[in-house]
Amino acid sequence: MAVPKNKHSQARRDKRRSNVWKLEAPTLVKCPQCGELKVPHQVCGKCGYYKGQEVIKVSKEA
Repeated sequence: MAVPKNKHSQARRDKRRSNVWKLEAPTLVKCPQCGELKVPHQVCGKCGYYKGQEVIKVSKEA
């Protein structure tokens, strides 16, 4: 088993770990049907359209 010969500093340790935990904001596009923001290549949750066709029926509750 590999055992380190010398102690790494906290700065060196933290530099290595800094890129691991970054979160990316999800990509959002405007729905061409209703204008609501949605994830690309997914059915719009507000209007139920995908590529100009109604895929699911969405109830119009206010």
